[in-house]
Amino acid sequence: MSEHRAQAAAPSEAAPSTGGRVRSVTVLGATGSVGTSALDLMARTPDAFDVVAVTAQCNAKALAELAKVHRAKLAVIGDDAHYAELKAGLSGSGIEAASGPAAIEAAATLPADCVMAAIVGAAGLRPTFAAARQGRRVALANKECLVSAGDVFLAEIARWGAELLPVDSEHSGVLQALSGAHPADIETITLTASGGPFRTWSAERIAACTLEDALRHPNWTMGRKITIDSATLMNKGLELIEAFHMFPVAVEQLDVVVHPQSIIHALVAYTDGSVMAQLSAPDMRTPIALSLSWPRRMTAPTARLDLVKCGSLTFEAPDEIRFPALRLAREALKRGKTAPAILNAANEIAVAAFLDRQIGFCDIPRIVAATLERAEQGGCIITATTLDDVLLADLNGRELARSLLSATAKLTKVDGSSVAAT
Repeated sequence: MSEHRAQAAAPSEAAPSTGGRVRSVTVLGATGSVGTSALDLMARTPDAFDVVAVTAQCNAKALAELAKVHRAKLAVIGDDAHYAELKAGLSGSGIEAASGPAAIEAAATLPADCVMAAIVGAAGLRPTFAAARQGRRVALANKECLVSAGDVFLAEIARWGAELLPVDSEHSGVLQALSGAHPADIETITLTASGGPFRTWSAERIAACTLEDALRHPNWTMGRKITIDSATLMNKGLELIEAFHMFPVAVEQLDVVVHPQSIIHALVAYTDGSVMAQLSAPDMRTPIALSLSWPRRMTAPTARLDLVKCGSLTFEAPDEIRFPALRLAREALKRGKTAPAILNAANEIAVAAFLDRQIGFCDIPRIVAATLERAEQGGCIITATTLDDVLLADLNGRELARSLLSATAKLTKVDGSSVAAT
């Protein structure tokens, strides 16, 4: 495991850069925030990039427009029901249209220097694995590849000699702060968390929050699911799991600190007492740009950091009593095997239920905790050696979480009291 993690954390300096030649890119999940930002960045230097293929799940209208604007060769919609709309939207453009999960997976295998893997959720696993098997660069924005399938995915990266680069701001920050360091010199890696919209709220106030409250992130503009994950601090727990697989450190060397200004994204402490930090304005285009241009850097239209205007940068320990999701993720990471996959699957189901107003905000970690407990009791936490093993764990986690959502029995709260499942 450690060998794979070390390889993933050290992309080759011989990787192609945008200097002097065109880089071809496929964008999986083109209509999401990461995908559209990546395409916007490439469009600002059109002579440096060719867009090979773009994919989306169901937004055919937006996908067709993106494909035409960025002169893609292929556009793929995941939901077959939207194929006719995509085909019509591309009429006369000369851009090929396709549909279905297999077509998205095939798009990931087309010759391209880089695949931006930005499909959200377990749906992104097979296409991103397919991209890794091409032995080229994978710019990873899909959490499931490392959270749910970490060891299996990195074995594929190593087997095919692919290059793995992070797109998350925190992991991109770690990559920069590591600066080619020897693993033995690393003492700790610390990811920063904004604290989300409820950082200063009492437990009682959090329990009574609305969906609108939870979606009101103070610093970042993101999709609805990740915004809720930020509010529960589950996103930071998932990022710890990703960091464990991506960088050559033990679980005990990973930490989280709440940094409300979101200026410092990651810190690496070394054995000589030095601490390297990566700072930038809270804008996802900065790490996206680096994943496209590494080891060079490309110009990005992001706000430049003015430390005088920032005034002060503050830090505090995360509160795992008010935000138990972070603790659950730590425990799943320590448990290992398929526990992180089940954690992630249960969280997706619980967050979707909250977004549909079926459950309260504090029910999210309760459902995740109960799902993990039932998975342990049912022997569902096993060692995964193949992608099919991971997908089965994901399926088991979802089924267990759904059964908890529909149950009339009471769940045990994370703090020991109880709450109705419906």
